[in-house]
Amino acid sequence: MVRKLVQVAQKVGVSEATVSRVLNGRPGVSDSTRQAVLTALDVLGYERPTQLRGVRARLVGLVLPELQNPIFPALAEVAGGALVQLGFTPVLCTRSAGGLTEAEYVTMLLDQQVSGVIFCGGLTEDESAALKERNVPVVLLNAAVDHGGFPQVSTDDVAAVQQAYAHLTSLGHTRIGLMVGPADHTPSRRKAAAFTTLTHRTTTPHTHHPIGHALFSFEGGQAVATELLTTGITALICGSDVLALGAIRAARRQGLTVPRDLSVVGYDDSAFMNYTDPPLTTLRQPIEAMSRAAVTLLANQINGTNPTPKELLHEPELVVRHSTAPAPAPRDSP
Repeated sequence: MVRKLVQVAQKVGVSEATVSRVLNGRPGVSDSTRQAVLTALDVLGYERPTQLRGVRARLVGLVLPELQNPIFPALAEVAGGALVQLGFTPVLCTRSAGGLTEAEYVTMLLDQQVSGVIFCGGLTEDESAALKERNVPVVLLNAAVDHGGFPQVSTDDVAAVQQAYAHLTSLGHTRIGLMVGPADHTPSRRKAAAFTTLTHRTTTPHTHHPIGHALFSFEGGQAVATELLTTGITALICGSDVLALGAIRAARRQGLTVPRDLSVVGYDDSAFMNYTDPPLTTLRQPIEAMSRAAVTLLANQINGTNPTPKELLHEPELVVRHSTAPAPAPRDSP
C-alpha cells in the first residue's frame, strides 16, 4: 500500500496524503486532482478502491491489429495526440505473436473503467457484446469487419478504386487487375465489388480483369501478384502499399520492369513511399482528418452530445509518382 501511494503521488506530483484522501473518498481534494489520481492508478495498473470503480477513467483504448503496416502507427499517432488535447490518456493495445489478443485487451480495458475505445481494424461479436453491455463508447476506424451499432470512420473504397482505374485507363491500360486483402476483410470486399462493377460497365464482356486476395504482407503481395501476372495484366491496383511493394518484387522476379511492363498503384501513402524504387503511385488516406473525426465521434459519445452518424466516409487522394506509365505495346506486336 505504501509503495502504491508513493508511485501514484510521484506520477501526479502531489503528496502521499492527498493520494490517501482520494483513495479513501475523503474531502479536501479538487476534482481535477482527484481525477488525476484515479487516472494514475489506472495507468500504473492498480485496481481502484471498490467505492471508486464505478467512476470512468479518463483513459481511451487505441486497439491496433499490428504495427508492421505503417498506416496503423500513423493513425494512432494522430488519434493519440487529439485525445491528449481533450484531456484523455490514450492506451495503445497492439496484437502481436505471443502477446495479448484483442479479446484480452478488451477485458483489460473494461477492468480499467476506460471512457471509450477506438478500434483500428475490427472486433469480434463477443467483444462487441461485452462493450455494449457495459455501455462503453466505441468508434471503429477503417473497420475490418461490419458491426452494427458502432459509429465508423472509413476511407471511401469505391472512390479509391474509381480514381485508380480512371488513372490507369487514361494511360491506355485495358488489362487491369486488382489485389486486395482477405475476402472477409470489409475494405477489401468493398474494393472488389467496386472494381467488378466498374470493369463490367466500362469494358467488353470478354476482357479479363482478375482479382486476387492476399494476406496483408510483402510476401503475401508477392505470391498473389505472381499468379495475377500470368493472366497478362499490364496494370495492378493494390489494397495497400505493402501489397504493392510485393507486386513490384514479383514483377522483377519475372524479368518485368515497373512501370514499363507493369504499372502498380498502391493504397495508403504510408511513410517513405516517395523513396521506393520506383516511387509509388498510391491512394493517400486522409489520416489526419480520419483520426480526428474518430476522436470527435468518441468524445461526443462520452459527453452524451450530438448523435453519431453510422459511418463517415473520407475521400482518398490519388498521388501520381513513377510506378505508373502508359500501357506497353501488345507483347505479340512486332
